[in-house]
Amino acid sequence: MVHPVFADLPTTIFEEMSGLARQTGAINLGQGFPDQPGPLAVRQRAALETVEGYNQYPPMRGLAELRAAAARHYGRFQGLDLDPDLEITVTSGATEALAAAFLSLISPGDEVVLFQPLYDAYLPMVRRAGGVPRLVTLEAPGFRLERAQLEAAFTARTRMVVLNNPINPAATLWEDEDLALLAEFCVAHDAIAVCDEVWEQIVFDGRPFRPLMAFPGMRQRTVKIGSAGKMFALTGWKVGFICAAPALTRALAGAHQFLTFTTPPNLQAAVAWGLDHCPDWFAAMPGALQRSRDRLAGGLTAAGFAVAPSAGTYFLMVDLAASGVRESDRTFCLRTVTDHGVAAIPISAFYETGAPVNLIRLCFAKQDATLDAGVERLARARAVVI
Repeated sequence: MVHPVFADLPTTIFEEMSGLARQTGAINLGQGFPDQPGPLAVRQRAALETVEGYNQYPPMRGLAELRAAAARHYGRFQGLDLDPDLEITVTSGATEALAAAFLSLISPGDEVVLFQPLYDAYLPMVRRAGGVPRLVTLEAPGFRLERAQLEAAFTARTRMVVLNNPINPAATLWEDEDLALLAEFCVAHDAIAVCDEVWEQIVFDGRPFRPLMAFPGMRQRTVKIGSAGKMFALTGWKVGFICAAPALTRALAGAHQFLTFTTPPNLQAAVAWGLDHCPDWFAAMPGALQRSRDRLAGGLTAAGFAVAPSAGTYFLMVDLAASGVRESDRTFCLRTVTDHGVAAIPISAFYETGAPVNLIRLCFAKQDATLDAGVERLARARAVVI
């Protein structure tokens, strides 16, 4: 028998839209992967490590040099003091890290607070671990957190809260006041915070990124998840990090060892090298993406679309209703990919209940020519229905 969590689970919206883009030859502004190939020096290091390095089983918790490099990286960028031997585990991407966290820290019947819009992997993984989701809906356009929402969501059975920051797909960065409020509730209810912070290096307009782990009372109760694939624009590498206090790390590593056990050592070694030797990349990459954001936003605005602000990630949102489009997000996205040759993602796919149907997500981590062509095709799609 098929487990009920997966029996009727649809194909992820990202695969659906990317599949249609492949079939039709459409420009793919849907799935979040960049056009450019990532830093050459890091890719060359991976090739060198494949040919001349170690290619057998690495340590289950990750190469020592990568764990040490990750600790130094988070110390430089976020002021965190992490013990690489006791508090960092290398995973096969952030999704595996999330699975390890849910499987090791949720017992059947535990309640888990999650925020909509939410990444589509969260709910099935939480339910497969036996957790009971408690959904909090953040309202567009600000996606701010209200005390009353947490008072309604947290109960005596709350075990965990799952935070995505910056938020995919909303492209917003959590305000310090909201993070402090969430930390207050986690401490009061003795809840663990699982923080999906894969977009932490991709924040715009000079704003700092603040990890929830750094807030009062959160150091010992936070599971911080990062992604080298996002840091280096190498999304296919699937190298992630789990950072947590030693007691949590022991449980997390226990789950990790029976999920993927380990991650390719050549990629681990290349990421370790890149974290220590690519300061120019980390200095320039957010600015380059910000320019792409502004190019896409400017083109869409000139074409009559209402574009929401984007504070981070690869994404921005468009409000179809405010743009004069009288179609649902899914109808518009299916029509644009099949009839006009450009793929986007309907935001309603990021909700289980109460989904808005007027918002779409576009990826701007693309070459200028791709963005410009995407704007032209979206403008034609809009002109048909206004």
